[in-house]
Amino acid sequence: MSQPQQFTRYEKARILGARALQVSYGAPVLIDTDQTEPILVAAEEYDAGALPFTVNRQ
Repeated sequence: MSQPQQFTRYEKARILGARALQVSYGAPVLIDTDQTEPILVAAEEYDAGALPFTVNRQ
């Protein structure tokens, strides 16, 4: 059983920015939310653990 991946603040910023861009271009929202700003939607999805992003560190 593996631990959930912990992201640095830079990785989190990159993930939120990428997801906000997707939402702004019309991607379906993965959670129920009242937010309309793409960055706030992305932040709520991140906090809910609903984002399917992974980070490959080399």
